[in-house]
Amino acid sequence: MTVADKIREFWDADAATYDLDPGHHPAGNMIRAVWRSALAGLLPSAPSKVLDVGSGTGFLSLLACELGHEVTAVDLSPRMLGRLRQKADSARLQVTTVEADAVDAPPGPFDAVMSRHLLWTLLDPAAALGAWRRAAPRGRLVLIDRDWGDPSAAQQLRGRCRQLVDRVRSTPPTHHSTYDPEIVGALPLGHGARPEAVLELVAQAGWAQPRLGRLRDIDWAMAQQQPWLDRIMKGAPHFAVLASAPTESVGTEIPGRASPPG
Repeated sequence: MTVADKIREFWDADAATYDLDPGHHPAGNMIRAVWRSALAGLLPSAPSKVLDVGSGTGFLSLLACELGHEVTAVDLSPRMLGRLRQKADSARLQVTTVEADAVDAPPGPFDAVMSRHLLWTLLDPAAALGAWRRAAPRGRLVLIDRDWGDPSAAQQLRGRCRQLVDRVRSTPPTHHSTYDPEIVGALPLGHGARPEAVLELVAQAGWAQPRLGRLRDIDWAMAQQQPWLDRIMKGAPHFAVLASAPTESVGTEIPGRASPPG
């Protein structure tokens, strides 16, 4: 079994419980409204053709559909896509699903390519970003992630405190298992997609005007659903990287960016 096969097998197994973690599938009217507002500001005006790569169970895909976009969702896990279709049918939304690896994006052309929490688990993120640019030759790139790789002493201390609290609470893990060392060792961003590294990869892939912003509104909204101790410890902050096709320029400000990230 190849590393790619093992990654697909992992996410297939994870599909059954993936949405139980609020970090994977934020729930509640208030937090969904904040996510919806952020996504509306990041994507082009509706209706647009949007490609959601690594869609998982469809959190971003469904929000984009609600905003009036025509969405194609790509994921390597058939079970993740099955959950997405179930949710789309329940909400009476139309999403086209494609089972494929991130580097095998549909040809498009699309007006925007978006992805959330994906780059860290790609075997070749640079190749994927290049494929997405070819799929949206006049479009926009929207990457949403969390800075899990923050090496600061404060963030490391908060991480250890969260682990201790989870053990005391007997908090169930957010995934059914963890990647084995072979998989982690094969992933260029396996220890966390730092914002600066993502910006560099986006630029190297030929996207124009890459820029970074913190999604502070989303961090605030998610914190409101947590116990006070969890708020003090703070989770990894959300960020967005926005870029355009080389032939186009966009002046969209990243929602929730109160000040330059640092």
